[in-house]
Amino acid sequence: MGQGDVPWTVLADPEGNVFCVLEPREIYRGTGPIAAVVVGCADPRAMARFWDGALDWTLHEVADDHARLRSAKGVGPYLEFLRTAPGGTTVANRIHLDLLPDPIDDQEAEVARLRALGATTADVGQGDVPWKVLADPEGNEFCVLGRG
Repeated sequence: MGQGDVPWTVLADPEGNVFCVLEPREIYRGTGPIAAVVVGCADPRAMARFWDGALDWTLHEVADDHARLRSAKGVGPYLEFLRTAPGGTTVANRIHLDLLPDPIDDQEAEVARLRALGATTADVGQGDVPWKVLADPEGNEFCVLGRG
């Protein structure tokens, strides 16, 4: 994969989805078996601004080449953004986030709030479903769940 000398090993599942097995690091203590969901992007700072506003998570680290957020409750995995090479990825997203409005009956208000932050409506052929599909400022699709 050309990652160089890093504290993780890159593997792939049976369908070719790449994932990393990390060497123990203090920052990931207590995250559970999924330490981080990592998103390749052109601008980690901009993505951190959008997702910080979208999730109201705590911003732990921001630099030109990476950013890291985690639940303000200090539980679960981190959401990390890593700068990709110019040209970005050339394959469709095979993973996306599903957001749950709180309260769940506020789906439309949540969609409006996310659009005000820079999300756009996305059509992935979902048809008539109880969730709304949006895309973040770099085109990564995510869903806002509703009652279904």
